[in-house]
Amino acid sequence: MEYLTKDDLCEFKKELFHELHKIFVENSKTLDKNENEWDWLRSKAIRKLLAISPATLQNLRIGGKIRYKKILGSYYYNKKDLELLFKTE
Repeated sequence: MEYLTKDDLCEFKKELFHELHKIFVENSKTLDKNENEWDWLRSKAIRKLLAISPATLQNLRIGGKIRYKKILGSYYYNKKDLELLFKTE
């Protein structure tokens, strides 16, 4: 009989998160943008698109000006919120 240790559970957790992240990435690539409202971009893509610094993006996030989701340590931002932000300012 084998016993589960805390290290075993930590390793399982890491593997599970890794698999979920792979599934998320694969599914987000296959979504048809015309049929779905799923237009979320990662921080790096937003910074490159808008030519802004990480601090500026963080200030927009903290100020509640744009919606975001944090998934497995990465921030994702709503593309429509960014479009609205620049229309109003």
